[in-house]
Amino acid sequence: MPHSHDAADSIDDALEASKEGVRALKISLFILLGTSVLQLVVVLISGSVALLADTIHNFSDALTAVPLWVAFVLGRRVATRRHTFGFGRAEDLAGLFIVAVVALSAVVAAWQSINRLLDPQPLHNLWWVLAAGVIGFVGNEAVAIYRIRVGQRIGSAALVADGVHARTDGFTSLAVVVGAIGVMLGFPLADPIVGLLISVAIIFLLWGTVRSIGGRLMDAIEPELVARAEDALSATPGVLGVTRVQLRWVGHRLQGAAEVTVADTALSKSESIVHEAEHRIGQALPNLDDMAIRAVTGARVSGLHSHPD
Repeated sequence: MPHSHDAADSIDDALEASKEGVRALKISLFILLGTSVLQLVVVLISGSVALLADTIHNFSDALTAVPLWVAFVLGRRVATRRHTFGFGRAEDLAGLFIVAVVALSAVVAAWQSINRLLDPQPLHNLWWVLAAGVIGFVGNEAVAIYRIRVGQRIGSAALVADGVHARTDGFTSLAVVVGAIGVMLGFPLADPIVGLLISVAIIFLLWGTVRSIGGRLMDAIEPELVARAEDALSATPGVLGVTRVQLRWVGHRLQGAAEVTVADTALSKSESIVHEAEHRIGQALPNLDDMAIRAVTGARVSGLHSHPD
């Protein structure tokens, strides 16, 4: 999609990105819900607590799509006098909610596993447990591929994090298979032990998501995006240097400011250089919504850095 610096085009890009995100969430929601229902049926006929832990987690993952869905819709709202930067931050708040829900699911699964360790129960239909574990892996991996691909395309950290999390959940589903095989080999406690290990793994895997979402809330930005912006500005004809670049994510869209050095020339010429710089940085950063570029002359920069005797 070609990028222009026209405000209407920027809004259209943002709306299209939000639509893509919502579509990804809808599809992955139904895939995970279907996976959870199939696994729940097997839990009821087998009594596997490891599979129950995985089912609870998959169901909670499916539900995390709801607040993210709401955030994408809310992010489409036009900025107001109170929220002058728009409502893109709702996406990061949804990410925090996702972290809380997933952490709670890990606690519930661990509690079930500990109870089963203290009060062992016989398992039934282990081949169904094996099949359910494979179903969980396939469902999560399909969701992971889709969410990560769309999230990277539209620049949504929350959606990418959700996709990476779905991928790790796929491997916890395979752990259910390992537990069932252990029971088949004569080690009945393998099932609750695997369930407990799944809960611990979920907590550790959450750390990456917390860092990603927390970084966005603290206006952290990928250094390569800053470098790309600096390169685009430096390559603009008439720009003698780039003295400052600031970027931040607001949801899955970028906003920022920059200061460039130009020759001491007519105001119209400086404005022309700034306009070209805006065009180039817009091409370098397709997710960019707004970039306030300020031009200063070389003479002014020298004056700012000089010291009186």
